[in-house]
Amino acid sequence: MKYGARNTIKAKVKSVKKGDVMALVKFDVIQADEMASVLTTESVEAMGLQPGDEIQLIIKAIHVLPVKA
Repeated sequence: MKYGARNTIKAKVKSVKKGDVMALVKFDVIQADEMASVLTTESVEAMGLQPGDEIQLIIKAIHVLPVKA
């Protein structure tokens, strides 16, 4: 199956809570792969980002797409 998302994180289904129309599925992350972000040069300089810095990634997304092989 092909999908448009480029960043992927391996996970295991932790729980499924079904409603009449929607379901809430929670995941345990198994393996986080490398992720990337595109920032303005001004933002990189303002944060002083350097290789080796420890940072927190906050993922802002509309969808998390579970894909089952």
